[in-house]
Amino acid sequence: MAFDARLAERVRFMFSGKMAVTERKMFGGLVFMIRGHMAVGVDGHSLMARVGPEVYERALAMPHVSAEVFGDQPAKGYVMVQPDGLLTDGQLRAWVELCCTFVDSLPDKPPKPKKGGKG
Repeated sequence: MAFDARLAERVRFMFSGKMAVTERKMFGGLVFMIRGHMAVGVDGHSLMARVGPEVYERALAMPHVSAEVFGDQPAKGYVMVQPDGLLTDGQLRAWVELCCTFVDSLPDKPPKPKKGGKG
């Protein structure tokens, strides 16, 4: 499924001015990463939000939110926010900030070794 370009642009705007944010097309959607860690993604018209394990159950109880499923298992710490939960910029900003708070708590990822080279 193609991702919603308008939602992606709204998310991009939420990240403007934040350092170390990159974008990557993954899983048929668009993922926003902070220091190499997945933070949020646009999947169709929905937002995949990495809220972390401590906030997961509370996030699931919110309106328009369901568990993110990878394969046939729920991905603990990730939720899907349906379009009705993203109607206003305030709603979207709250999800992006929640995800940034969690990802900012993670340690830096070590650099990946270069492909094809020695040492």
